[in-house]
Amino acid sequence: MNKIKIIASCLLISTSIFQGIAQQKLKLEYDKPATNWNEALPLGNGRLGAMVFGNPQKEELQLNEETVWAGEPGNNVPKNVFLNIEEIRKLLFEGKNKEAQDLANTTFPRVAPKDLNYGMPYQTVGSLWIEFPGHENYSEYKRDLDIENAVSSVSYKVDGVTYKRTLLTSFSDDIVLVKLTADKKKSISFSLSATSPQVLSNFRTQNKKLFFEGTTASVDNKTGKVKFVGEAVCTLKGGNLTATADKLIIKNADEVIIRIAIATNFKNYKDLSADPTQITTAVLAKASKKKYAESFQSHIKAYQKYFNRVSLYLGDSPQSNKTTDVRIKEFATSYDPQLVGLYFQFGRYLLISSSQPGNQPANLQGIWNHKLNPSWDSKYTVNINTEMNYWPAEITNLSELHQPLFSMLKDLSVTGKESASEMYHARGWNMHHNTDLWRMTGVVDGGFYGLWPMGGAWLTQHLWQHYLFTGDRKFLKEYYPVLKGAAQFYLDVLQEEPEHKWLVVAPSMSPENTYEKSVGVSAGTTMDNQLVFDTFNNIVNASKILETDKSFADSVSVALKRLPPMQIGQYSQLQEWLHDWDKPNDHHRHISHLYGLFPSGQISPFRTPQLIEAAKNTLISRGDVSTGWSMGWKVNWWARLLDGNRAFKLIKDQLSPAPLEIKGQSGGTYPNLLDAHPPFQIDGNFGCTAGITEMLLQSYDGAIYLLPALPDDFKNGKVTGLKARGGFEVAIEWENGKAKQLTIKSTLGGNCRLRIASDVKLKGEAELNIAKGENTNSFYQVETIKEPLIAQKAVLNGFKLPNTQLYDFNTEAGKTYVFKSK
Repeated sequence: MNKIKIIASCLLISTSIFQGIAQQKLKLEYDKPATNWNEALPLGNGRLGAMVFGNPQKEELQLNEETVWAGEPGNNVPKNVFLNIEEIRKLLFEGKNKEAQDLANTTFPRVAPKDLNYGMPYQTVGSLWIEFPGHENYSEYKRDLDIENAVSSVSYKVDGVTYKRTLLTSFSDDIVLVKLTADKKKSISFSLSATSPQVLSNFRTQNKKLFFEGTTASVDNKTGKVKFVGEAVCTLKGGNLTATADKLIIKNADEVIIRIAIATNFKNYKDLSADPTQITTAVLAKASKKKYAESFQSHIKAYQKYFNRVSLYLGDSPQSNKTTDVRIKEFATSYDPQLVGLYFQFGRYLLISSSQPGNQPANLQGIWNHKLNPSWDSKYTVNINTEMNYWPAEITNLSELHQPLFSMLKDLSVTGKESASEMYHARGWNMHHNTDLWRMTGVVDGGFYGLWPMGGAWLTQHLWQHYLFTGDRKFLKEYYPVLKGAAQFYLDVLQEEPEHKWLVVAPSMSPENTYEKSVGVSAGTTMDNQLVFDTFNNIVNASKILETDKSFADSVSVALKRLPPMQIGQYSQLQEWLHDWDKPNDHHRHISHLYGLFPSGQISPFRTPQLIEAAKNTLISRGDVSTGWSMGWKVNWWARLLDGNRAFKLIKDQLSPAPLEIKGQSGGTYPNLLDAHPPFQIDGNFGCTAGITEMLLQSYDGAIYLLPALPDDFKNGKVTGLKARGGFEVAIEWENGKAKQLTIKSTLGGNCRLRIASDVKLKGEAELNIAKGENTNSFYQVETIKEPLIAQKAVLNGFKLPNTQLYDFNTEAGKTYVFKSK
């Protein structure tokens, strides 16, 4: 070998080593099959979901289709409750809280009345079974989920033959696709069958295809009317296929491709007239015309269009060579920054896989559920969980995946007119703390948990935030009626409370918490005030941008001035209620009044120092360990409090093994990286992904803040593709905790204001000028917060701010700006 070749090969080796070090490993890996559902691996294309168990002898693909819900079209709004709602208001304002709660409980009983329902459960289709006789004794077993390609694989040896399964839910062909191979010809023999827990189900073969059909369950006052049809077809290379009444049998094949299609009769929340048989047959016919290699590549291309937008590298260690279940067990005591990076990208993988444009939004379990009666019905719980599902959408560059939630909001703005009018005699639309496939908007789970009319206020924040990230005026115009309908409702239902003459929502509650024994119903909770503040400001600003509806916006502005200020109570805490009722030993999972800190930006270290200190006091008193979603929210709060080490401590708590118990409030992570309440809820995954992003980049409070909450464990790293409000795309590389290189792409143009640690000096092709006054970029407008009322007993010691500097530079749409540390 000559010298040039030697040098070239050395360069190649060193380059590949460098890439290996700097590249995130994006696989969940295991050395044994799943023994239960929480060890199986999730695949999804937005509409179809599959959990892969990886058993050599008997593979189970547990299947979901996003519209397989119990029941039928129809709302759940109770009749003749307005007079009782008015009486509850009166009792609350008289201080008769127990009597108000008792009346709420009798008006809205805990168990659904016989002529009503509290929403329908999301249900499983069933399971497909691939049974391999003689594969009980195996060796060299490997199972993985490659989240870079959205592909799962299983490999093992039996009698000297290596078998491999490759599985995916195709983003391009809308099917479940399975490839079975062996390294010796004529080695593949198996049977294919299906089962379902659905009472009304049927399994048959016809024309050498396997069909599995069913109808969803009847619950409360609704009859199950969603019909689903699944169809599986095998393509063989070598061997032969025969069929029994309900099973396909393949013998001595070299290779087999299994294609599975599933469809339902669901068209929309009020129409079940689709023909599922016709749909599955057409989808399979189209997919079967493609060669496997073409289908495989087109799937990866469609998936990576989203996934590849963001990369994150936080470092590596020998831990990343271990199986994922072992890494979770050892995370608390072992340095494994790569697992945090994997967990971050796994959250993005789950959102891509459970929320595609044109489909249903991700529910409480995304699209993965193996039961007919899952916990909390796996519905859309909108007093935190559904919103948390979509926290990563804009910031991790998955903006289009927000669309299913927006589509649901359009539906709710129609069905919610019934609850607004019938229950509250109000204009506009509203909903309570749950909805389902049928877009119900009435009270769910009775007068304690359910009398919270704020679902529309929180969900519509996602519309406004989408506008702030994208600057899409056409979108804002399209959804303006939804924003307006929510604002109309609150304009009509706000009540003057007797003590300060503030306008408050009553009756309501601070989600799922109490201030007296078994009493939660209240007036003017802090979270309600914060939500109405945002809802009103959104419509006022949208009205200005679109130059419409000035008189309505003026009416909203008048009411906005009469909302209560936030208050700091006797324990130096941010008050949860209108009165100082907080309990110092309260460790409740919901800390709803910190909505103003995150996801809203009403509380800020730099603008509201007293409120930020009170929010921190509240968070400390509530404690760290809780349910999975609660810990996910806490990561975001500590990031907003600029405490990266405490945020990372919460990530460590969350990335600890989940208990085997199926109930409780201990949080944790299952071996398949899914979040535990317990049981499984997907929101904790999404909450942590958002929280990791907030540790690296924040874009509220008038500026883009670089590395605001970097923990000591992440001294060096690199992130690309994160999004900031105002249409900025940001990449940051850092060393020893300081920004080393910054790349900003501006899609909308305008002023870019950066907050950077004051000892970091960046130089680039644009000149950074010391910022003066408020940010001229309209996407960074900051609303004025009223001065807080502070209890006499409160002791505030001040909030220590990091040393930072604000810089401005002007950007042009479409241009990219690179800065390096001096």
